[in-house]
Amino acid sequence: MRVTITGASGLIGTKLRAALEARGDEVIPVSLRDRGPIELGDVVVHLAGENVAQRWTDESRKRIEESRVDGTRRVVEAINAAETKPTALISSSAVGYYGKHGDEKLDESTPPGDDFLARVCVAWEHEAQQAQTRVVLIRTGVVLDKSAGALAKMLLPFKLGVGGPVAGGDQYMPWIHLDDVVGIYLAAIDDASWTGPVNATAPEPVTNKEFSRALGRALHRPAIAPIPGFAIRSLYGDMAEIVTEGQRAVPKRTLELGYRFLYTDLEDALKKATSAPA
Repeated sequence: MRVTITGASGLIGTKLRAALEARGDEVIPVSLRDRGPIELGDVVVHLAGENVAQRWTDESRKRIEESRVDGTRRVVEAINAAETKPTALISSSAVGYYGKHGDEKLDESTPPGDDFLARVCVAWEHEAQQAQTRVVLIRTGVVLDKSAGALAKMLLPFKLGVGGPVAGGDQYMPWIHLDDVVGIYLAAIDDASWTGPVNATAPEPVTNKEFSRALGRALHRPAIAPIPGFAIRSLYGDMAEIVTEGQRAVPKRTLELGYRFLYTDLEDALKKATSAPA
C-alpha cells in the first residue's frame, strides 16, 4: 500500500511512518508548505497543522485556524480532482471539538462546543468531510510520549519534585499512549468499516490530580506541588483552558469498531512512555 502523510515529521507522523514501513508499505511524505501538487497514495493521512500549545494571540489563532482549515481544504481538493481517488482520507482532529463539559462523559455523538478550539475543530472536520472518499476523523486527546507534546513539558518540573495538579486538579485529562494513537490510525487505514469521528483517547480518562499522582509514581518523585490556574493563564493566556478545563472524552465508537487498546492503565502507559527512548 502507498500512504500519503502530511505532517510526517511530527510526533504522530514519525511513529506512524515507521510502523507503516515496518510492515512493507510505502510512505509518501508531503509538506503543505510546498505549494506544488500533492502526490496521492492509496490512502491519505492528514496530520499537518500549527501547534495549538502556544500562547493564543490574534496572530497565532489565525495560524492555527488557517493551517487546519485551509490545509485540509487543499488536501481534499487534490483528492477530489484525482482521476483515481484514494480509498480513504484519515484526518486528524482533537477532543477540543467538544468544548467545556466538566465531568460529563463525552463520546463521538456529543455535539461540538463553541469556544475557539471547538470552532476550529468543527471547521477543520467540515473540510475533511468534503472529500469524495471514505473519511475518518480522529479526535485525539493528550498523547503520552516523552519526546514531545504535553508529557514532555511536564517531565522536568516533576523530575525536580515541583510537579503537581493544575488549577485544583479536578478537570479530566483524556490521555492516550502514542502507540495506541498509531494503532488507531493503522486500523482506520486498513478497515473500510471505519468512518466518521472516532475518539483517540484511552477508555478511562482521569482527573489532572490522578494523572499527576500517577506521573509522580512513574518517576519516583513527589507530585504534591499545586499549580494555580492563574499561573497557567498568565503564561499561556486563553490557551490555558486546554489544561484548566479538559474533557472527559471516551472512545465509544473506537471500541465498537473493534480496536483493542494496548494501554488501558495510566500507570502502565506512563511507565512505558517515560522509559522509552526519546
